[in-house]
Amino acid sequence: MRQPTIVAIIPAYNESETVGGVIAAIKKENVVRHIVVVDDGSSDGTSKAANVFGAKVIRHPKNRGLGATLETGFQAARLFDPDAVVTIDADGQHDAQEMKKLVQPILDGRADVVIGSRTKSGEGMPILRRIAVFFGNVFTWMLFGMWSSDTQSGYRAFSKRALDVMRLRSQRMEVSSEIFQKIARYKLRFEEVPVRSIYTEYSLAKGQKLSNGVHVMWKLLLRAVE
Repeated sequence: MRQPTIVAIIPAYNESETVGGVIAAIKKENVVRHIVVVDDGSSDGTSKAANVFGAKVIRHPKNRGLGATLETGFQAARLFDPDAVVTIDADGQHDAQEMKKLVQPILDGRADVVIGSRTKSGEGMPILRRIAVFFGNVFTWMLFGMWSSDTQSGYRAFSKRALDVMRLRSQRMEVSSEIFQKIARYKLRFEEVPVRSIYTEYSLAKGQKLSNGVHVMWKLLLRAVE
């Protein structure tokens, strides 16, 4: 029986401390065939660390933002003609042991997009991060008519069909909600699975926050009228 081709995409910006550990954890699970790290113009040793741990590295010459980084990763993943693609953060907040659970609905033919929901699990997520996620959920629903318990999760899986239509235009953090715009527009089958959060002082310093929510919402309003 043919083994499915699964590609992991790791967007990374100044993650030299953690990206190697994330790559090692993914390899240990023996779920993915290819690991692509997209270094978004880091000023530290992110690319070097990813190379040492055996990932394919694509580097942006300057920082472009999460949306542009994911789009670069999707473009690279298409070259492998994958059965599924997984996005996972470089800061260590996601458990690689849950990757198989994330891709299974796609391999079973039930879903095109699977979101690893941190709020469904309820394990390890600080209250301020929960509040930020809730407002992101509400705003995404208001604009695109799609409800998810964790629209801002970086732990996601995509089918071949979803990958074909995920031509992302957002440059920065608003990309998480743009993904749901694409799900609605192309009538993609969507599921959620609970995942736990591994938050540290390091990972809490990154990711979506209430402080940049207004900027993200403005970007989403512009996206909604396109």
